[in-house]
Amino acid sequence: MLKSALPFDEVTGANGVTFAFTVDVRRRGVERVVGRQGRVTGRIGPGLVGEVMVPIRGGVEAFYAHPTIPDEEIPVGTIIIVVEYSPPRTVYVARAIV
Repeated sequence: MLKSALPFDEVTGANGVTFAFTVDVRRRGVERVVGRQGRVTGRIGPGLVGEVMVPIRGGVEAFYAHPTIPDEEIPVGTIIIVVEYSPPRTVYVARAIV
């Protein structure tokens, strides 16, 4: 368990990694990233850090992206859904069913 002067929360992702963040950060949008749809702007694949654009907070923001299935490749232009969020700018994504 982490020690902090601020209240914090922990989340364990599907990959078994535990993320800790302050409760204040969670209120400012951490929870709202997961579940959003976006579009791939930089190819996502094994050994690559891709890029996605996700509409959030009244605009569109870029995030570093990794596939939730380790060997999956997701080409540019594909619609994705955010499955996990690792602050400040990394997301784990899956292809959206549209």
